[in-house]
Amino acid sequence: MASLLWKANSLISTRLAHRVAAMAPRPLVLCGPSGAGKSTLLKLLLDEYGPHFGFSVSHTTRSPRPGEEHGKHYYFVSRQEMERAIGAGEFIENAVFSGNMYGTSKKAVQDVLASGRICILDIDTQGVMQVKKTDLKPHYVFIKPPSLEDLEKRLRARGTETEESLAKRLNTAQRELEYGAVPGNFDKIIVNDVVEKAYSELRKFILPVIEEKSSK
Repeated sequence: MASLLWKANSLISTRLAHRVAAMAPRPLVLCGPSGAGKSTLLKLLLDEYGPHFGFSVSHTTRSPRPGEEHGKHYYFVSRQEMERAIGAGEFIENAVFSGNMYGTSKKAVQDVLASGRICILDIDTQGVMQVKKTDLKPHYVFIKPPSLEDLEKRLRARGTETEESLAKRLNTAQRELEYGAVPGNFDKIIVNDVVEKAYSELRKFILPVIEEKSSK
């Protein structure tokens, strides 16, 4: 009897989750190499349209940078915790970047969808490939620097990279730029050479989604 009740509750929960997902606005995936300026553009978007969006806070095993807060910028966890959660199927996507693990939990996305807001996923190309295998059907936006040389200057200016970690980031960035250039991988590609211009392009792309959400 208990088993039947558990199955019934599980089925109801699954159906409700699917119904919520069907009614919710499509998520927004922001992708691009580290240093391309995703965080800057995302901040501008949230400053102007914050109530319409919910940020899916990712998990990572890397150490916090100055000014970063647990639960706001990332959930900073141990590798052991991350591996356990991934093994338990708790993540929509996960990837290893510069030796650190990153991932988006199912709960983080479901919480935003249930609120009726547009869920933002700030993920890398490994994550994009995994999300494309789900039924989320988000809008995919790729943010890229004017050139790899310009990206290197930005990363060096941070003052947080060793020569070894910088080389790893640039190698990864090269692969990400190649993936971003493949037709069909993204709905919109934005070159972030001038922040105001790049944000204007992002705003123009996402505004119809906001207006559609508001009309429901």
